[in-house]
Amino acid sequence: MNDEMRDRLRQTRRVTTPWSDDGTRGITGTHLDKLLERWANGYDWGVHERRIDGLPWVTVRAGGTELRLIHQRSADPGAPVVVLLHGWPDSVLRFERVLPLLTDVHVVVPALPGFPFAAPLTAPGMSVNRIAGIVADALDELGYPRYTVSGGDVGATVAELLAAEHPDRVAALHLTNIAPQHAFAADPAKLAPDAAAYLGRAAQWFRTEGGYIAEQSTRPNTLAVALGDSPAGLAAWIIEKLESWSDGPAFTPDELLTWVTAYWVTGTIGTSFATYAEPVTLPDRIETPTVLSVFPRDLKPEPRSYAEAFLNIREYVEHEAGGHFAAWEQPEAYADDVHRAVKLGG
Repeated sequence: MNDEMRDRLRQTRRVTTPWSDDGTRGITGTHLDKLLERWANGYDWGVHERRIDGLPWVTVRAGGTELRLIHQRSADPGAPVVVLLHGWPDSVLRFERVLPLLTDVHVVVPALPGFPFAAPLTAPGMSVNRIAGIVADALDELGYPRYTVSGGDVGATVAELLAAEHPDRVAALHLTNIAPQHAFAADPAKLAPDAAAYLGRAAQWFRTEGGYIAEQSTRPNTLAVALGDSPAGLAAWIIEKLESWSDGPAFTPDELLTWVTAYWVTGTIGTSFATYAEPVTLPDRIETPTVLSVFPRDLKPEPRSYAEAFLNIREYVEHEAGGHFAAWEQPEAYADDVHRAVKLGG
């Protein structure tokens, strides 16, 4: 972390509002001030950078671009293959705590294009549909003809598209949510009563919590300037989500700062908006055998009847704890469900 960034942090112009100490209106000024002080004067990015660099990274040429990914091989050459797909506002770091629990399988964790640790994204058109194609090509380059795909948030949408476009390759899916775009095409009259009721709850969530989606999908250029030029702004934008979307104190201050610093040092906050700004095309239904893990503090957990309208749900696993970043918050439970999916796919 360079001196220029520390200088920016130390010269942050503190902004107050009439609601600065109201956590329901976003991150509080007091909490942010403490984190910025730590970021500027005590936090050591180098320690975390060395740990991240020590992961088994490889780069493959796929889909007309370079894809950087973590490739953790099992000691058994014939072991099953698992692909882990992260979302926003995180990165491959979402799966750091799961990797030691999946040594019995080959694990591939792509740094999705536009996100931290990925090759630079310089052109438009990086939709989730295109990302799914790039990941499929990369797995082909690695010599993996069949695999189980696990993901949440944006990663769940990419996983569904992989299964839809390559049913011969994707043996099973493990998801922590289904693609939110299904709601746009859903006909409440054709859904079970609790599934139709879920659409109302999801709509309410978008009205009260989805403002960031509206901005990132419609005005990414404007927002990218604000967040890409201000480490304080970037921290406020991301940390609010990391904390409010997780179940309890899931992150230490240094862990929060590491996930934010990953965006700052790679300059990817603007390009991470691509999966929001680019159009998505989803099939009406996907028949790949699917395990859906439901964590109680996730954004808007789907009832089984709703998920079954779009996916072939074979196992619906409800957990007692965990939120949106379940692989980080509840790694043992997450790994167990990944193994359920591997077994389901044969």
